[in-house]
Amino acid sequence: MTLAALEYAVLGFEGNRFNGEIAKELQKVIDSRVIRLVDVVFMMKDIDGEVTVVELDNRDDPRFAGFAGIVGDLVGIFTPEDMAALGADLPVNTSALAVLFEHRWAESLKEAMTAAGGFIVSREWVDPDVLEAINAELAAA
Repeated sequence: MTLAALEYAVLGFEGNRFNGEIAKELQKVIDSRVIRLVDVVFMMKDIDGEVTVVELDNRDDPRFAGFAGIVGDLVGIFTPEDMAALGADLPVNTSALAVLFEHRWAESLKEAMTAAGGFIVSREWVDPDVLEAINAELAAA
């Protein structure tokens, strides 16, 4: 398997209120071939700051039942060190879903860039606070 453009996101849920509803939305973007899941790990930091990590291939846990159809082909790239670092950043009493995914929309772009001798010069995410300010400005206009 050759991967195109990988990215990860850590989706947090205050008060450890993770219920697996996010699986439906992930399924939609997977079905539309926008992304491919490469690795998915659930983490929880309790009130005492202890971090628990659960691989989502644990289909016996009802919190993860909605993920059964989308975790079959995971590559499993996250390392224990990755999970320790991501877990350290979680606020206490928070659960999180660490999702490593490939941008499927970028596959053809990567091929075209390679054929043309192109390369990525820079790539950044717009900070969520900046995006919120932009959206507020657009709504006011």
